[in-house]
Amino acid sequence: MWLRSGDFSDGERIPGDNALNIIDPGDHSRFGGNKNPHLEWGDVPEGVLSFALLVIDVDVPTSPEDVNQEGREVPADLPRADFAHWALVDVESATLSVERGAYSDGVTPRGKAGRSDRPREGVNDYTGWFSGDPEMGGTYKGYDGPCPPWNDSIIHHYVFTLYALDVDSLILSGDFTAADVEGAMEGHIIDSARLTGTYTLNPRLAG
Repeated sequence: MWLRSGDFSDGERIPGDNALNIIDPGDHSRFGGNKNPHLEWGDVPEGVLSFALLVIDVDVPTSPEDVNQEGREVPADLPRADFAHWALVDVESATLSVERGAYSDGVTPRGKAGRSDRPREGVNDYTGWFSGDPEMGGTYKGYDGPCPPWNDSIIHHYVFTLYALDVDSLILSGDFTAADVEGAMEGHIIDSARLTGTYTLNPRLAG
């Protein structure tokens, strides 16, 4: 099985139109287009009843006090963690693509409601990131794009993984997370495909 995008190639930079924030020379960063990227897939094995998609930034700093601080960079050797940007499940088995901007088009302060019918969308990790923020705090569902620290010394990698499943619908309810999806998929994955995009808000790295 393969997965690709018309917006970026594997290992290449994700466009600012697909990002939550883009570089702003006067104020470090500002909102980007925040459109979900176009995706398509093929060579699907027999027996697939649905698909699930997870989008994870695998390079998130584990020390918040280093993030977005003037006059310093987040160290490259700082331990990193995962940050979920999208959890999409119960995608019909006949579906072989996702159109650009079909699930997200622009930044929604306090978060989008997300799709709850079919397919369904879970909570992404901006829910925790913006917790307590009077302007942005809320429950963020569906796709919200890259917004790495503008002072990070490394380029972030965003891993899009499509899972072909042997179940029509995953047993998930309420505000489920990417971790919940991973648990619900155990024992049901027939095949998977991966696409990785990169992104940075650090002008020194953006070139």
